[in-house]
Amino acid sequence: MLTRNKLRTGLIFSLALAVIVMAAIALYGDLPQLITALAHFRWAFLPIILGLTLFNYFGRFLKWQYYLKRLTITIHWRKSLLIFISGLSMAITPGKVGELLKSYLLKRSTGEPVSRTSPIIVAERLTDGIAMIALSATGLALYRYGWELLAGLLVAVAGGLVVIQNRRLSLALLAFGGRLPGISRAALWLRAFYESSYILLQWRPLLLAITLGIISWAGECVALYFVFAGLGLGFGLELFVKSMFIMGVSSLVGSASGLPGGLGTADGSMIGLTRLLLTSSAPIGGAATLLIRLCTLWFGLALGVVALLMYRATQHTPIFMQQSEEQVSLASSVSSPSIPKSQPDLQTAAPSHSGDTFK
Repeated sequence: MLTRNKLRTGLIFSLALAVIVMAAIALYGDLPQLITALAHFRWAFLPIILGLTLFNYFGRFLKWQYYLKRLTITIHWRKSLLIFISGLSMAITPGKVGELLKSYLLKRSTGEPVSRTSPIIVAERLTDGIAMIALSATGLALYRYGWELLAGLLVAVAGGLVVIQNRRLSLALLAFGGRLPGISRAALWLRAFYESSYILLQWRPLLLAITLGIISWAGECVALYFVFAGLGLGFGLELFVKSMFIMGVSSLVGSASGLPGGLGTADGSMIGLTRLLLTSSAPIGGAATLLIRLCTLWFGLALGVVALLMYRATQHTPIFMQQSEEQVSLASSVSSPSIPKSQPDLQTAAPSHSGDTFK
């Protein structure tokens, strides 16, 4: 259940963790020297860095729109943009599970059940991860660092995709799960979730989404490049390749950790790789990490909060119910899952059902 009180508690915990992480970085980087490094940063690069972060969000929004079209979900692009950006406000929830807020807001705006739209969130995270692996590939080949983690992630992703694309196997697994006591209650929801996943993760849309992911996430890699350049580490192709590698690997480590926003894990990986590949200076490594996290994670979170407030201003009821009023979550109040209109063969394969619940 995600009530307003629980959301507030989770965010307070995440913010406290963020303060601890930033304090640890400051101590690790020797605070006086770190402040000196920040003071000598070329702040003229800041608009470029933020612009590259916005470029990343724009590319990811195009992917979001594409997924909505694949599921034949109609919504005005302005409201869709507000919903997409609102999801950034949940960036510091564990495993980014709070991004299910986007599915909840879609339900409020279009009536589409969460069970049908939540696979979009999964597909986004999956294709983003593959894109980051691709961006890290050049550095991986050069530096042989972290290949075990990346190889493990690729194997897991490939295995999951094979199962999803093997429709007979997937339906057999769903049927088997439907007979198990602990899973049977969610069988209808899982079936609707699978039908959307099957559409979104077919090979053609998968490759298109990965391509969009590579282009959009390259923006944040270039942003890190300008952070390093602004701290006096120079320019050039070698710095660019290392920036892509550092951003890719640290982002993957942060995502794999499941911690809110990858706090601590992504930061630690970025500092470690920066010192390993670029400079032995702890203050420079700490300053670079603080700057890029400020211009990506925290900048995105601020945009998300503004977008969520703007969306809420257009509504006549609160986005989150008080716990005493109605015990609802982001995935509650799910109506009967419908099978996407763009796939008539799936309609005949899916059973009819009167309702589903997502908890």
